[in-house]
Formats: sequence, structure tokens, C-alpha cells
Amino acid sequence: MQYTVIFEKDVNSYGAYVPDLPGCVAIGETMEEVRELIVEAIQFHIEGLPTPPTVGKPILKRK
Repeated sequence: MQYTVIFEKDVNSYGAYVPDLPGCVAIGETMEEVRELIVEAIQFHIEGLPTPPTVGKPILKRK
């Protein structure tokens, strides 16, 4: 899956965040560093998401 990442430049640092993953952010001293950190942040964020429940037994049976 692909996510949009927004990169921002400040006076002494760079930042990045993923609008579709609230709280998924990274800050670094260089653009290269923040790119590496945001990839790690996305992976960590996705790993922390709850696993969807499994499909249970059908409620109705066809005859």
C-alpha cells in the first residue's frame, strides 16, 4: 500500500507526516534522515494497528 507523505523544511530541520496515518510523523536534521525515519514510522504505525477480526459462522443458512 502507498501513502502520501508531506515533507516540510524548517530553518534547522526537516519534518514529514502522513495525513492518512494520524500521529505518524518524523523529524530530522537532513531530508535524507527524515525520509528514512518516516519509512520506519509508517512501518511501526502499521504494525501497531489492530488485526481485523476473523469471519465468524454465517447467521443464515441457505436451503
